[in-house]
Amino acid sequence: MNNIDINFKNLINEIKEKNYSEIFNHIKSTYQKLSSFNIASIEIFLAQFGYWGKLNYNNNEFEELENRTKVLKENINDIIWLYDNLNDYRSKIVLYGIINYWYNNNFTYLDKAYEKNYNHYFDLDLIKPNKDEVFIDIGSYTGDTIIDFINTYKNYKKIYAYEITLESINIMRNNLKSYKDIIIKNNAVADKNTIMYINNNTNNSSANTIDTNGDTPITCVTLDNDIKEKITMIKMDIEGSEYNALKGCINHLKNDTPKLLISVYHNHQDIIRIPKLIFETNNNYKFYLRCYGNKYYPTEIVLLAIPKNL
Repeated sequence: MNNIDINFKNLINEIKEKNYSEIFNHIKSTYQKLSSFNIASIEIFLAQFGYWGKLNYNNNEFEELENRTKVLKENINDIIWLYDNLNDYRSKIVLYGIINYWYNNNFTYLDKAYEKNYNHYFDLDLIKPNKDEVFIDIGSYTGDTIIDFINTYKNYKKIYAYEITLESINIMRNNLKSYKDIIIKNNAVADKNTIMYINNNTNNSSANTIDTNGDTPITCVTLDNDIKEKITMIKMDIEGSEYNALKGCINHLKNDTPKLLISVYHNHQDIIRIPKLIFETNNNYKFYLRCYGNKYYPTEIVLLAIPKNL
């Protein structure tokens, strides 16, 4: 057992020994000890998106800390399961860094976990080139990830790009006009075919979300219904809708075992429930975590589920 394993075990044991109130009071106490600059940076960042809960020290509003407490108290065994099923120590450092941040408000291991070697999603140590790749980019924004994919791997068979915001699609069409075999779809991807609504984020259109109420109607599709050919790679970054989108491609997960590059940071549950969903659907995956995000909060966390035979 190395220091990461020991640190993780000690942290988990400390959390296990406390009740809900004790965990919350510890999180709140360590948060209040942060510098005023760090507190302001965290609260400004959280307020821009609204994914994780409200947090305002001056107004004594600590919903985000309560959400952390709830996950740590109710899901500690699933956190242990995930740690045990991560396939390299870079991934274990990411998970330890997140749990250490949630509990101790400590940034140290998030800084250590930050990925500096590869483009977002495309870890060349884990994902090899494949000229027959059918790549699905869900939440393709302006095509930036697709361009990174092509610049990293060069060859592919076909790319599908799903995006809900028309303004972003228009920019993406221009950005991708020199590339072939890319199909752009103005649809949300979900667990059923239905109509939902776009909630527009006033700070950044890349953070637009879907809900049963909102500003603009959008047609939702499932990947199982919308794409009939074999899929080899799926990337998702859809502001907290990743879990439902995965539920809508269960048949592809079972039959195709595509490489999965899934954002798991838009709430406190996805980093736990998404790998569990994948494992329960198809246990022929190896799991990895990579961190590409803000050092003041654990964002841009990607779960990579790679078929065992690759």
